[in-house]
Amino acid sequence: MFDPATTALLRAVLNEVCENVSQAETGARTHVASKILEAATRGDTSLDHLKQVGRQALSRAPTMWR
Repeated sequence: MFDPATTALLRAVLNEVCENVSQAETGARTHVASKILEAATRGDTSLDHLKQVGRQALSRAPTMWR
């Protein structure tokens, strides 16, 4: 689907955006990952844009505390 460099970029963005999210919060992490992946699939692969998409997704992500 994506070349290795793009896959590494997507993983790095996810890890950075979710650095303060517990590994146990799989719903939030999955939500963020799916939004980042959607953006990349549309061709939006700039680092800044992907981080913005990820942060927006995180602010709307389901958490076990809500």
